[in-house]
Amino acid sequence: MKLNILKEIIKKKENESEFAIITNLETGNSETFGPDTTISKDFEKYRDKINDFYINKKSGVINDTNIFIETCLRPIKVIIVGAVNIAQYLIDHIKNLNFEIIIIDPRGYFTTKERFSDVEIINEWPNEAFKKITTDSNTALITLTHDPKIDDPALHHALKGKFYYIGALGSKKTHTNRSVRLKLAGFDENEINSIHGPIGINLGGKSASEIALSIAAQLVAETHKK
Repeated sequence: MKLNILKEIIKKKENESEFAIITNLETGNSETFGPDTTISKDFEKYRDKINDFYINKKSGVINDTNIFIETCLRPIKVIIVGAVNIAQYLIDHIKNLNFEIIIIDPRGYFTTKERFSDVEIINEWPNEAFKKITTDSNTALITLTHDPKIDDPALHHALKGKFYYIGALGSKKTHTNRSVRLKLAGFDENEINSIHGPIGINLGGKSASEIALSIAAQLVAETHKK
């Protein structure tokens, strides 16, 4: 691989860009690819097939060609508000997927490195914590505290930021009360209905590990709808 291509790949990864690396297996020529990228004649005749792989987030040898594509997906931020037991199990379920996991909780006795050794921890209230995080439509929010003082500011930020997935722990009654508060805060019905509450796919489980599994399943399902 040529040095200029390698530098370009490193720069794109540092910028958390989404792109693909395309390689002609016969010539060894490699280039980066995006929907609006200019590519050489070596690849241009296969642009439609390359673009189809890219749009569908696939990697591999493209059928009936000698072109290999490696799609480099932008890591998805998963922000978990509430360093509770469910969060520990949830991280175990999703830590090996393409997620950048961040824990927010102002309660220092929960946010210890002994409990959360492999993820970023922000030991502050959500309004302050979100000043330190870059978020966009490639971000998911999961609130787990049951405490409106902690959960609600995070939900406000996620709704305003058009996060692709927002889930909030709690019973149907809890979510009804939450919805009333959000409406009073100025959010409309469509925005409130975008919240998965109660969070998770109904697997029938009651334990912390089972609830975490149901949340992980819903998160992955919604991620694949993007």
